[in-house]
Amino acid sequence: MNIVQHVSELKQRRKGAKTQSDGVRPSPGAAAWLISRVSNTSKRLDVEHCCGRGRPHSGVFICKPLSYLFIVVLTVLSTRALAEISVTNRPFAGIAIFSETRTNPPTRLFVAEIDLTNPHIQLHVAPGGADPDGDGKWETTLMRPTMIAEREKFALVVNGDFYEVPRVEEGGATNLVYRVAGWAAVHGPAASSGKVWSTSKETRPCLVVGKDGKVTIRHISRPKTNDWEVVSGNVMLLRDGKVVPHENKVRHPRTVVGLNKQATKMILLVVDGRKPGVAVGMNYDELTAEMLRLGCDDALNLDGGGSSVLAVRDAVKKEFRILNAPTDGRERAVANVLGVTVEAALKR
Repeated sequence: MNIVQHVSELKQRRKGAKTQSDGVRPSPGAAAWLISRVSNTSKRLDVEHCCGRGRPHSGVFICKPLSYLFIVVLTVLSTRALAEISVTNRPFAGIAIFSETRTNPPTRLFVAEIDLTNPHIQLHVAPGGADPDGDGKWETTLMRPTMIAEREKFALVVNGDFYEVPRVEEGGATNLVYRVAGWAAVHGPAASSGKVWSTSKETRPCLVVGKDGKVTIRHISRPKTNDWEVVSGNVMLLRDGKVVPHENKVRHPRTVVGLNKQATKMILLVVDGRKPGVAVGMNYDELTAEMLRLGCDDALNLDGGGSSVLAVRDAVKKEFRILNAPTDGRERAVANVLGVTVEAALKR
């Protein structure tokens, strides 16, 4: 199935969904609503649900306790019938996280929508540990994303660039070992707080945060003077709203970053995979369809596989919670990450 057919199927499935009282036609995955607040002094219920483009819309329902019970039962039955679940969470102002579980094919995905117009939100690219060999080949040492996020005081973090590690002789075999403090070099350009610490011989698609805070996705081989934060991927999925075709149809766990046309919203998509019957992952065409559905105009694929991770800080406990299920059974140590800070949240 090509991308056009896939998006068409999503639209057809939405047409079959019942329209809620606010006139929004949710996606099938929105059958389960997250009850965000129940007033103790009235019988108003404020609920959130996701529309077909993955964004939350608020609706207010006036009901009696028995009617509320009926809504809950109807929601459960609808969810079971569709075998899909969609949940919305807003851990910080300017950050909304949507998670979906689907059955055909088995899919688990997590979406973080970042409001780039929020003055308290900033994007950062951070390497793991220190450069282990100075002017040598290796640029940083591996570290788990949540460890980097703790050090940098991030509110949210995903894995970053594809990277290379030394081959290690173990038990008569040569293996690639992704252990904490292992030496590493990223494949593409990288910059953190204006310091360029990696370049590439060939241009690669990169998420670039300018010194002025403007966020773009473009091909570069070496960050420019005003490119303040840079993380690179391997392929573009969307460019100027147009699909970038790919012959590779293999499904894997994935991490993708995208921007809407105005670059006022950044979308982070993390997809679980390599879990038969639970989550098969996505190929490039499927990722592209999802990013289109989520309103992206440009999108690029970051490192995936065992590296794919999305973690968010608990605003109360101040601890990081990993939302997806990494294939190693725990987060893998990586060379760099893309993180989000929220100034107001860190002052609490």
